Amino acid sequence: MTILWLLIGAALALGAVWARTRFADFPAQAPADYAAAPGPVLDIREHLNGKILCEGVIYGPTGRVTSRFVADFEATWEGDTGRMTEHFRYDSGRTQDREWTLSVGANGQVKAAAPDLVGTGRGRQQGPALMLSYRMKLPEEAGGHELDVTDWMYLTENGTIMNRSQFRKFGIKVAELVATMRPVAVA
Repeated sequence: MTILWLLIGAALALGAVWARTRFADFPAQAPADYAAAPGPVLDIREHLNGKILCEGVIYGPTGRVTSRFVADFEATWEGDTGRMTEHFRYDSGRTQDREWTLSVGANGQVKAAAPDLVGTGRGRQQGPALMLSYRMKLPEEAGGHELDVTDWMYLTENGTIMNRSQFRKFGIKVAELVATMRPVAVA
């Protein structure tokens, strides 16, 4: 009988952890939640355009900062199709480059592709927010794992975009990124 109660307790504890990480976090929100939000409306063709400075931190699974970075982005658009290059410099001295192809469709639908994505990323911009989900393959020196990524970007009043991303493997959060993206003033 004691073993039965231990198994029931363990099942309830695991269920509570799963519910907390699955429903009270990123999956609990949707772009439609921001449709009527006050403030500026995010349109990546406008707000992810030109030279952009990105600064951020990456948290590991325990919530501790594992890395800091600064990145230079440059984006150009032709109609609803854009190209954005990213050059990251990490506090470890490592650098990383990525080139995105972005497209905006009807009702704010967004598609994204990059060489380290598995398939096509999909999302939606609505009100001041953008949600984008994709599967990313890490470089071999970082383990080569495929992670499910969800990016949430929020446009602030001054034009800065706040980015919060979660990285999951088998549904378990393994990392989180928080960053700002600000247009670089052209002299």
